[in-house]
Amino acid sequence: MKRNKMVAVCAIVLGGMLIFQGCGKAESTADAAAKSNTELADSIESKETTESEEATESSDVKETTETAKATEVSEPDENTSEEKNTESQRKPDSSKTDLATPAVAGALRVEKTQLVDCNGNTVQLKGLSTHGLAWFPDYINEECFRQFREEWNVNVIRLAMYTAEGGGYCTDGNRENLKTLVRSGVEYATRQDMYVIIDWHTLSDNNPNAYIEEAKAFFAEMSEEYQDYNNVIYEICNEPNGGTSWNDIKSYALQVIETIRANDDDGIILVGTPNWSQYVDQAAADPITGYDNIMYTLHFYAATHTDWLRDSMKAAIADGLPIFVSEYGICDASGNGAIDEYQAEQWIKTMDDCDVSYVAWNISNKNETSAIFNSSCKKVSGFSESDLSASGKWLYRMLTEETDVILAGNDEKSHSSAASGNGQKSESNMVSGSEGKQDSNEVSESGQKTENKSADDSKVVLNSGSLSVTTQVKNSWESEGKTFYQYELTIENTSDVNCDKWEIDLLFNGDIAFSDGWNGDYSVDGNALHITCKDYNGSITAGERIGDIGFIVSGEQDLGVVE
Repeated sequence: MKRNKMVAVCAIVLGGMLIFQGCGKAESTADAAAKSNTELADSIESKETTESEEATESSDVKETTETAKATEVSEPDENTSEEKNTESQRKPDSSKTDLATPAVAGALRVEKTQLVDCNGNTVQLKGLSTHGLAWFPDYINEECFRQFREEWNVNVIRLAMYTAEGGGYCTDGNRENLKTLVRSGVEYATRQDMYVIIDWHTLSDNNPNAYIEEAKAFFAEMSEEYQDYNNVIYEICNEPNGGTSWNDIKSYALQVIETIRANDDDGIILVGTPNWSQYVDQAAADPITGYDNIMYTLHFYAATHTDWLRDSMKAAIADGLPIFVSEYGICDASGNGAIDEYQAEQWIKTMDDCDVSYVAWNISNKNETSAIFNSSCKKVSGFSESDLSASGKWLYRMLTEETDVILAGNDEKSHSSAASGNGQKSESNMVSGSEGKQDSNEVSESGQKTENKSADDSKVVLNSGSLSVTTQVKNSWESEGKTFYQYELTIENTSDVNCDKWEIDLLFNGDIAFSDGWNGDYSVDGNALHITCKDYNGSITAGERIGDIGFIVSGEQDLGVVE
């Protein structure tokens, strides 16, 4: 049974002054923050803090992770002013809200395929995701969130809490510290008038059912605390992978959704889809029923996922599936490699046309392309242009529609040349075009220039019966001591008979590990990669060819397909 909700009050004229109060679950954003501040105080050891303190190391737990210590975040000051930016408090004056904030749009809901506000206006959320909370806890501070809200036009923050990696909630992480970071993130987002996603960040655990009991307990606790907030969104499984089926995900989701709905009867819930949240077509064919306000996530990385995944997204929406892009990057699927601005712009245009909300990965200074800050930047707030990576500069310009990057009073203009993940200028310039072509020289994650094979050198043509298969390395990079290779395939039917279903085997000159693939089903055995067609691309007319098939594998340097 749904709780009685306060009727939205859009405007009250009192003594000649216009006072706006947003609609939603809580009586106001300020009341919601005050309520949760009290709850947070009960769960954190009291200590004297000032508003300017961004993060304080816990005195009794010092969990060390691969890159950072998970620190206890300072408790929000209950005396902080709740006055909002007047620009963000204006009432939407069109059918689509330009910048949906909790004070304006209130509690969101799903109507058909669209996310709408309390008045039924279509809204789009555009924001940024943290990296792992255990590894980069210091970015969870109110000044950081304030700058994203006021200077980047961000209206949603995603709090990525890993479940199984080092410092993961379900493995060796400190659960109370992680929940403190989540709670503090929710409070800071609330006070800065933003929506906030609590992300159960499954990844190396592959199948979310591996920790289903922990997930149910976690979301029972979170939904009980935030049931009256109008800005909290629950993402219940980040990127199911490793052969996890939609049936597996759906079974998990139904149980976790039931847990959340026992407390919060209408908060937005995001459900991951198979193959790193790419196979939205499978969810569209068999969606979850019996619950409202459910959306399905799609993740993309522009240099890897191109027209084929955009087409899949549009088809799923046409079939009635509400989609939320809760993670994307403008580099390749590893979070590294070169930036493909052309494909990134095509994605943004498509998502805007479809009113799909999107959240970029990631808020950190990790030495990788997708991090929005240079690895040399040690700040956790007050960022200027020189602190931004190439990805950060592109995202800032896109979100603000500014030609130049000007942050925190820094009037230094941005330059068109790209930078690598570590902030050094890259010698690889992306060329606008549907293939995202690039020069052969790149800067790797470590900052060392690598010599990629030229397009002609990396192209291998194989004949398999009536099929001619062309493989080509489109990109390669170093990460964590491994060399990754991104391949694209073209398959041609050289016979005079139509092909109804295809499968191919590729042999490499060394053992490989599979990382990602698209428009095919993949399996690995040592140095052999077996690829079979999908239902939608198995047919090849005589004399015709198909493309948009590809994969990422890792192995030794100079790895290649054997002719």
